[in-house]
Amino acid sequence: MPEVAAVKVLHLVNGEFYAGAERVQDLLALQLAPNGFQVSFACLKDGVFAARRRAQQAPLYPFPMHSRLDLSQCLRLARLVKSQGFRVLHTHTPRTVLIGRLVAAVARVPLVHHVHSPAESDTEQGWRNIRNSMVESFSLRGARRLIAVSASLERGLKERGFAPERIRQLPNGVPISEQLRRPYRPGEELSLGMIALFRPRKGIEVLLEAMARVRAAGARVHLHAVGPFETPEYERSVRELAGKLGLEPSITWAGFCSDVAAEFRRMHLFVLPSLYGEGMPMVVLEAMAAGLPVVSTRVEGIPEIVRDGQDGLLGAPGDAGELAENILRFVRGTADAAVIGDSGWRRQREGYSDVSMAAGVASIYREVLSP
Repeated sequence: MPEVAAVKVLHLVNGEFYAGAERVQDLLALQLAPNGFQVSFACLKDGVFAARRRAQQAPLYPFPMHSRLDLSQCLRLARLVKSQGFRVLHTHTPRTVLIGRLVAAVARVPLVHHVHSPAESDTEQGWRNIRNSMVESFSLRGARRLIAVSASLERGLKERGFAPERIRQLPNGVPISEQLRRPYRPGEELSLGMIALFRPRKGIEVLLEAMARVRAAGARVHLHAVGPFETPEYERSVRELAGKLGLEPSITWAGFCSDVAAEFRRMHLFVLPSLYGEGMPMVVLEAMAAGLPVVSTRVEGIPEIVRDGQDGLLGAPGDAGELAENILRFVRGTADAAVIGDSGWRRQREGYSDVSMAAGVASIYREVLSP
């Protein structure tokens, strides 16, 4: 029998960073091929995605926008969709879905949009959140399917008036892994790890305040901070706070690292003290895949994957005292790092793999392509 050609899908990517949404797109490019779909990328901004993506075999087309509302690339993108035979357009951010709606209409292909975080609370700037939410609400009217990565995001879409039959809840997924955490024995220095694109909503300042409290309680603790800062100005302010708290000798600022597994091997606990804007953080799933206990906050989709007391410990966002107490529970031995880490490791393997995520997305593609 002749081999059936893969269905071609074009993902629109911001391209500036390589963070959660971009990592989802990258993993989908790797895992959709066994499901009969071939992914290509179109980048709307210059940045690090092109170089850092793992799916280097996927074609990538640069279509840089000159401003946030620059629509001049839409006709060029529509011509690309038609000439290359793309059957589905897939977007992941307010910027890309604005362009995607127009391109899909001109090229007459179905649009699928992934909702990774609530646009109305995605940044620290209220006016920017309002603008992004309005742009997204307008643009999503043209999407055939909306993929919500968490139940909280699905509820938000329904509350905004989107028809339930257009929405599919599909959790993020990451590759399964061997257990990588360092075994912790009460009494030794506790190695905390945080991996993020550091920006105010990630709550690094709260973690620094909590570390100071942990040290004041007599415990030895070290932070391994992995990832770039959103801006040089924000990096300076965070480092100034660390200096004021006397924490600089107890922090390793590792910057961006491509070998995440090597970073997990340096950690006893993974900490993500997010304040808001977390649909379903990929890095939490990766920490669970590595067998690391997670200490985080009750923000949007996080409690859906981390069961408090089973796979990790959760606290109120912005509460440095509660965060410190949760860390100290591991120091004092009232929380068992091995037991909690093992539970999260099993949970990720059973329900949050990149393979299951790609299978779910492939099923949605088939829905929008069916007559």
